[in-house]
Amino acid sequence: MSSLSQTLRYIVQGGPPETGVPERVRTEIRGREASSERLISWVQLGLVLFFSVLYALAPRAEGTAGFNFVPVALGAYFLFTVLRLALSYRFELPQWYLLISIGVDMALLVGLIFSFHIQYDQHPAFYLKAPTLMYVFIFIALRALRFDPRFVLTTGLVAVAGWLGLVFYAAFAEMDSMRVTRNYVEYLTGNSILIGAELDKTMVIFAVTVILSVALYRGRSMLFEATRGQAAAKDLRRFFAPEVAASITDADTSLEAGEGSQREAAILYADIRSFTSTSATLPPEVVLAVLAEYQNLAVEVINQEGGRVDKFLGDGILATFGAVHPSDTYAADALRTAEKLVASVAEEQERFRAAGWPGRLKMGTAAAAGPVTVGVIGSKSRLEFTVIGDAVNRAAKLEDANKAQKSAALTDRPTWDLALRQGYTATLLEVRPDITVPGMGHPVDLVVLADL
Repeated sequence: MSSLSQTLRYIVQGGPPETGVPERVRTEIRGREASSERLISWVQLGLVLFFSVLYALAPRAEGTAGFNFVPVALGAYFLFTVLRLALSYRFELPQWYLLISIGVDMALLVGLIFSFHIQYDQHPAFYLKAPTLMYVFIFIALRALRFDPRFVLTTGLVAVAGWLGLVFYAAFAEMDSMRVTRNYVEYLTGNSILIGAELDKTMVIFAVTVILSVALYRGRSMLFEATRGQAAAKDLRRFFAPEVAASITDADTSLEAGEGSQREAAILYADIRSFTSTSATLPPEVVLAVLAEYQNLAVEVINQEGGRVDKFLGDGILATFGAVHPSDTYAADALRTAEKLVASVAEEQERFRAAGWPGRLKMGTAAAAGPVTVGVIGSKSRLEFTVIGDAVNRAAKLEDANKAQKSAALTDRPTWDLALRQGYTATLLEVRPDITVPGMGHPVDLVVLADL
């Protein structure tokens, strides 16, 4: 019972509670609702124009002689719909205005039905057989476009009240000539009222309203979750490379630790020199501002050359080429990026000084190519998408070797030769053979890509 009352309360409130829903998600939902209201207004405008044209072209029905309410109703409703449409583009329509709009919709329909007995000079029971009642389902369905059960429920209840009002008036308008009957044939062939038939119509309207309201409640719950998930997916694409984010959000099954594949790729490490010691003397906001300027510059260069940032390591950056998606020029792209990074940082010194960095900002970078494993690591509750392999370790050790070698960018000879085969065209600056690099098991031939 408590679950049912909670569901009914949520339907009246318009769906699931917004407690715990981020403001940006609520803003997104409000924007979609405003767009839906504009769509509803356009559909209503189209309907009233269609009915107006149809009425203007159709000949007047035989037997109609009384006051014709239709042109007045359609004209007034057209003006109201145009006003509503114009206001919906100016601001978000308040709920009280939407409720008034629902009342106008139903007033139009009830008024048109009521006018039948006047036009044909018949007893009020005559209008109960008017097929115009079927249009009530159009108005109820229109409110479903907003995905808010409150307005569907309100429309349906107003329609039920309007129809019951028409039935009541028809039954008691002329007390001296009660037209209530239990004979179905008499009901069909004369101006009699069959209470069971009118109750059937009422129950159908009410049942459709309730079913659609419950369906919309469930749909609105999914809308909240989908909007929240969409916002999370957008944020995910800011934390991961687009291809990595897509592989997570578009996966057919839940990702598990241990899933991955092996690829030929190049790894690039980049690091700011003396960042820890210098940042210790600066205010935190200055440190973060400088770091943001540097990372924005570095990411732009990496992306331009086809690389993807795997992770930020404080002031360090780990980027991959050919790991997230296969590439035939991964080594060449990585070496071009290393050179371009050093050059770009040197050219943008004023940018870093303006952010608050004292003196000259220096960086070191290195690249290494080879087979790597690309996949998911971690535990059941905490996963991370990363790259593992000898190329990752070599790139890290080579970057650290910049300090001892007094260089700004390094690679090893195998990576250099591979890059040349892949179309890399830079002039060989310097080769330093048989250099012992801490952390590497044997001496390596270092290729200097850029000096300090």
